[in-house]
Amino acid sequence: MLGNNLTLIFSAKRTPNDVKRLIAQALGNRAIPLEGERISRLGANDQEFANVGFRIPFQPGLLRAVLDAKPEVIIAEGFFQWTPAALWLRIREGVRLVIAYERTMHTERHAGKARTLYRKLVTKFTDAMCCNGSLAKEYCTNVLGFPTERIVTGAMAADTDAISRASARIRGENLVTIEKALNLIRPVFLYVGRLIRLKGLRELLLAWKQYKVMSGVGSLLLVGDGPERVELESIIRDQGIVNVTFAGRIEQKDIVPYYALGDVLVMPTLEDNWSLVVPEAMACSKPILCSRYNGCWPELVREEVNGYVFDPLDAGTLATLFQACSDNPTRLAEMGNASYEIVKAFTPQKAAEAAMKACLIAAGHSNSSLPYPKLQ
Repeated sequence: MLGNNLTLIFSAKRTPNDVKRLIAQALGNRAIPLEGERISRLGANDQEFANVGFRIPFQPGLLRAVLDAKPEVIIAEGFFQWTPAALWLRIREGVRLVIAYERTMHTERHAGKARTLYRKLVTKFTDAMCCNGSLAKEYCTNVLGFPTERIVTGAMAADTDAISRASARIRGENLVTIEKALNLIRPVFLYVGRLIRLKGLRELLLAWKQYKVMSGVGSLLLVGDGPERVELESIIRDQGIVNVTFAGRIEQKDIVPYYALGDVLVMPTLEDNWSLVVPEAMACSKPILCSRYNGCWPELVREEVNGYVFDPLDAGTLATLFQACSDNPTRLAEMGNASYEIVKAFTPQKAAEAAMKACLIAAGHSNSSLPYPKLQ
């Protein structure tokens, strides 16, 4: 879309090595990793809920790197991180500013007056915003007062095409081998993600226990690792919860067979902007049980079409949904097919088009539809 006129300046410290390699393959010398970022933290660590602490980054050479790129438009990551540098260039040099924003009214419920006032100040100099979905847009309009006509949604996507192709290549006997090794019982309810407090796994276990009391069949498979695992194992042992299996951490390149192994993806998060595991599972034709505190549900989960939305604090309702899924395997297959059709509209191409549209709005193009005018 940009004819090799996209420069990506990113933190070498915060970016995983496999992602660095992909960036370099895509952008060549326009991929600029910056070394030496220093981060000060006050309060919470990265695995806790949003806005319960402060994270203050300092990146030497950031302003010089951005100035050397001679940008017409800067897409900045949220309101903090490196955005103050972009804000300075917007005010000082007049470089148009797009804020890429993903948080929701729920994730920002503890933002506080100081953060909110700062964000409102930044929006005074923001030319456009590019949001994940409707819940992020709702926060930007209702709380920050940003004009809705300058907000674009659809900026988040998993690599759904590659995942669906990989899922189609999986051989049935390979799945049987994993299933036997993990001692799973059908149906398999699958969780994929970090084992941390905000993911709602304690609440998930409570619902699973109630489901088992209802004579529920099947297995709960937890794929991932994290500091919460010891506590979860203790809960399972102390409360006599059965048919829960920990698969441990699985590399992203090896995750597709586990999506294929599951019958239903369950995401019980207490706070998430847009869980990528949801569209990944949908690309593998899986029904979705999704927390209402996950920012992706309005776009990706259609009630009784490809899944259900639930409150993870209501264990009884989730237990009932487990039962409804296990009672009708034919319906599960239909819902999985619906997931696949829905997620077709949320691809990397669509996310790129959303980002491009936001840039064109920021640059003052009245017609931001395809085909894209050349930025001058």
